[in-house]
Amino acid sequence: MKSNQCVSQNVSKYLLGLVFLGLSLVFVVFGFTLLPIIGFVIAAPVAGVSYYFFRTHLNDQCEIDASG
Repeated sequence: MKSNQCVSQNVSKYLLGLVFLGLSLVFVVFGFTLLPIIGFVIAAPVAGVSYYFFRTHLNDQCEIDASG
């Protein structure tokens, strides 16, 4: 059974990933409309940070709980 710590880690991990994904989409829209080059240049690293948060590993106990 997952502990509260594992649930809060999962929620915060995915929430941060979604926030950065939303920011990258906003910068892509800005790249098409207002800031053609700058919007895309900023969107790429923000999307990378979003990917990092989606792929980051939890602590060892939560990884064991998630796999079993």
